Amino acid sequence: MSWGYKNMNHIPVLLKEVLEYLDPKSGEDFIDGTYGFGGHSAELLERNKPDGRVLGIELDEDVVEILKKEPLDERLVLVQGSFADLEKIAEENNFNKVSGILLDVGMSSWQIEESGRGFSFRGDEPLDMRSDGERELTAEEIINRWTEKELTKIFDKYGGERFAQRIARAICQERKSERIKTTRQLTEIIRKAIPASQRHQKIHLATRVFQALRIVVNGELENLERVLPQVLRLLEKGGRLAVISFQSLEDKIVKNFFREEAKKDGLKILTEKPIVPGAEEVRDNPRSRSAKMRAATKL
Repeated sequence: MSWGYKNMNHIPVLLKEVLEYLDPKSGEDFIDGTYGFGGHSAELLERNKPDGRVLGIELDEDVVEILKKEPLDERLVLVQGSFADLEKIAEENNFNKVSGILLDVGMSSWQIEESGRGFSFRGDEPLDMRSDGERELTAEEIINRWTEKELTKIFDKYGGERFAQRIARAICQERKSERIKTTRQLTEIIRKAIPASQRHQKIHLATRVFQALRIVVNGELENLERVLPQVLRLLEKGGRLAVISFQSLEDKIVKNFFREEAKKDGLKILTEKPIVPGAEEVRDNPRSRSAKMRAATKL
């Protein structure tokens, strides 16, 4: 098994279902476009031995550095990069026609809890939110420089935040006197902007704003739209694709892509409705609760 999966206490989401739909067999090659700490890949390698390979692509340079401190499975090719460049990375590493591709487009627990880049509103960290340190745009830049209208738009569009305009106005007012640099500052501004009667909801009051910022900083939706056509070109006939998303905008992109390709007889959809975690998985891994998986086969 891959080192990262066991040593980082990483719990791969919908693991049983991923294996069922990707159906790995001995000698087959797979691509894990969002490697993380390798939970899904470890099980793919277990099933495609003795000579099947996995190309693991991981965007976060810090995660790759952690993983490379320990020996990895010799049949794993681990690359630091973005799945938006899937075809280029696959070609460079001699993965030309593959039996299956997995995209798990959620954040890893490590990034949220330990990266120190402001993905979580529970601590006090710099407002960075970049998964890739090479990107120039940070959450701090957006919060301190974008107009009230622009902030309102992204909080509404990418976060579904019903108090988007109130929060945007409060941010613009606050930054006149002091630059907003940390997650704690931003969370407090959000708390004050939301009506008192609405502050104790099921999800944390800062969740939607933080989600919107993360999506914009990392170009998450654009990258997903870029990778899906590449996946189709890389899969061999009969090859399988599984995509796990964690919010409705991502799931909609995947659903629409599958439907369009199915109309053109490019894909056969295997999941008419998205697969979601069962009660036991949600209990053991609460972060899995919003996961949705869609799968298809290339025709």
